[in-house]
Amino acid sequence: MILLRRLVPLLAACFPLAVLVGCSGPGTGTVIPPPPPPPPPPAEVNSCKSTQTTSPAQPAPTANFAGTAFTGVVMVGSLPVIGAAVTIYAAGTTGNGSAPTALLSAPLITNASGIFSAPAFTCPLSNTVLYAVARGGQAGASGASNSGLSLASVMGTCNSMKSGASFTLNEVTTVATAYAMAQFLNQENLGATATNSSGIALAAATFASLVNATTGVTPGTGFPTNGTVVKGKIDSLANALNSCAEGAPTSTNCGQLYAAAYSAVNSSPNTFGAAVSVVKSPGTKVAAVYAVSQASGTYGPVLSAVPTDWTLSVSYSGGGMSSPAAVAIDSTGKVWVSNYNAKASLFTNTGSAVFASGIGGNNLEESYGGAVDVNDVAWIANEQSVGSVNGGGGSITLLNDAGSAVANYATGGVYFPLAVAFDTSGVAWVANYGNSTLTLLGAGGTALSGKAGYGPKSLKQPVAVATDAKCNAYVANQSSDTVTLVTADGSSFTDYVVGQAPSGVAVDTTGNVWTANYYANSVGLVSSGAVTSGSGFTGGGLDHPQGIAADGAGNVWVANYRAAGLTELAGASATTPGKILSPSAGWGADSTMSESFGLAIDASGNVWVTNLGTNTLTEFVGMAAPVQTPLLGPVRVP
Repeated sequence: MILLRRLVPLLAACFPLAVLVGCSGPGTGTVIPPPPPPPPPPAEVNSCKSTQTTSPAQPAPTANFAGTAFTGVVMVGSLPVIGAAVTIYAAGTTGNGSAPTALLSAPLITNASGIFSAPAFTCPLSNTVLYAVARGGQAGASGASNSGLSLASVMGTCNSMKSGASFTLNEVTTVATAYAMAQFLNQENLGATATNSSGIALAAATFASLVNATTGVTPGTGFPTNGTVVKGKIDSLANALNSCAEGAPTSTNCGQLYAAAYSAVNSSPNTFGAAVSVVKSPGTKVAAVYAVSQASGTYGPVLSAVPTDWTLSVSYSGGGMSSPAAVAIDSTGKVWVSNYNAKASLFTNTGSAVFASGIGGNNLEESYGGAVDVNDVAWIANEQSVGSVNGGGGSITLLNDAGSAVANYATGGVYFPLAVAFDTSGVAWVANYGNSTLTLLGAGGTALSGKAGYGPKSLKQPVAVATDAKCNAYVANQSSDTVTLVTADGSSFTDYVVGQAPSGVAVDTTGNVWTANYYANSVGLVSSGAVTSGSGFTGGGLDHPQGIAADGAGNVWVANYRAAGLTELAGASATTPGKILSPSAGWGADSTMSESFGLAIDASGNVWVTNLGTNTLTEFVGMAAPVQTPLLGPVRVP
């Protein structure tokens, strides 16, 4: 087993770590020296003057783009849906779940074989996401007309559609639509903000990975060979819809489905809306939904028992992952992973490994931390150095998505660095575990914090850092119970007592600071300059929490090193800040997560978690409110 020398998860016997007596230090048999005194004020500091604060420009979409004709079929299990009204939509652009635009003057009606033909049409933009909803009709020639029948499928972006394309709308495509597009759905309305066209497009790609849009079978042809989805959830939920779809709207099965799916009485329930409701409230009436699914055996494989919840997680392996730690998302949705064992890994947003064996060399060594800058370059913190680089005291390796090294920095007091974060001006904040300092690096690796970095005595083996809108940083001190506020120019340091051994820190959209307190099994909250979490929020699966992130709605997500579940807490603006929203064992306790470490959220609302114990990356599909990536300063809403 690999000895992970300094991080909290494997050093319980050596805590506190202020002086490592009897524990291994930065190198075998090495003792970490005491922190140096604070350096004199540097000649050049981080003034937080704005540089480039947006991601690399993407090609402008084409307006009034000509869409291609296509065909489709509406099915309930093996039965064609006759007389269904199919509407082709362009996703809305005025907000998440905003009203879409129908692209044809009237719905298309399915024939006796359930088939419809869509003529050529015009999309508002070339990157517009298209989807179809089939309403009503009857399942088979002898079936009853069912006003509650509603099935959906996503066609992707307008410019991605191939000539002669064909689509299936059935219960499986409906469930996959609900999962992949969850953050952009308001019942049957699908839409995103005009500034997050990339996020909804990524969600459409996730749909295509989960299900074959042509055949209506899961998974899709693009599902990566290195991926493993929690088996049975999609088909089981599809069976729950099928139990209602094949009968009359007043059938017992429909009544049971709607009672289980909707949290409140709905005056016009339907099968698509039921799927969306289950996915958006995955912990509500879990057993009741499962019971409804048992009424049909149309799809499979199915769950053999009641699931812990209805979240959908996918586990990815490969890509060179070896003790994966930090995870970060670039502006295109690609996922970077740093690894303890001298590798960096890169995945597409649908989980395919960009480099089968990862990226090695380039001074990568014992990498726990990493972040992506405004130019989509990954900065990987190497706790130790290869050869004579920085005397073995670590460095920062910069990598582009072609797998090439851009630079390697070891200036400004970098010494056994464990974490990197960027502020809104593009300055990199590096937390140095070895000498309890902070190094600020500007363009070209310019040291903005003096030769030795910022080094207040209150910093005690910092392991995580996050920044706010004013370019101040919050530093998690593993060897204490504090998070330290460090001003941008290094002139002021303020400590907040949040809980024992904070190992992760995040700043939400309004500047509230959240900490994952490893030994306290709690989450801390600093709001308006005061600790408002008391002794810490607990429950909801919190068990040695490590990675932490806030989403676009302010809710907080936590990866637990000693438990398989994902913890969710209500944001600081909620009626009850810090209220536990996840089940007692956390979300996805039936996933394959083990020794979860890093956590990040993308522009589609997918939650990505690294699993140090199994060398895997887990994606919780559509669970969180979308976040603009890369993360520069506090969370931004795309």
